[in-house]
Amino acid sequence: MSPEHNAALQQSQQQQTKTSLPTKEELEAIRDFVLLPMLLSIVEKNKQEIERSSYSMRTIFVKTANIIQNHISNDLHAIRKLLKERNIKVSEDEMIDSNLRYKYICRGYEDKFVLIRDVARAELMKRLGKYSEFLK
Repeated sequence: MSPEHNAALQQSQQQQTKTSLPTKEELEAIRDFVLLPMLLSIVEKNKQEIERSSYSMRTIFVKTANIIQNHISNDLHAIRKLLKERNIKVSEDEMIDSNLRYKYICRGYEDKFVLIRDVARAELMKRLGKYSEFLK
């Protein structure tokens, strides 16, 4: 094999080593990275509405919302740390037909994924239920 071919082969092998598909855990982290900020916004919006209300128990509801926000924020911080450690970058791509599109780069591998708004909404409500279990 000529030196040029050998160098090209070695470079190709190095790129394949650097570029690897995300694991299932990493894909879930990417999804969480997108969904958790949305969930934080929902909880914050509802908390503000409760604060402006005349509910007799609004103080308790606001404290509950703060607890949920803290748990979400802690999870989001852990997800951001994991993505950074594994050299994964996620960015919003575009919105088509009210579906959210995201692009991610995982150790050189690039791909896109779509979050259908109705599916995202259902997932957010499911997760909110999971976070409310901390209150038990």
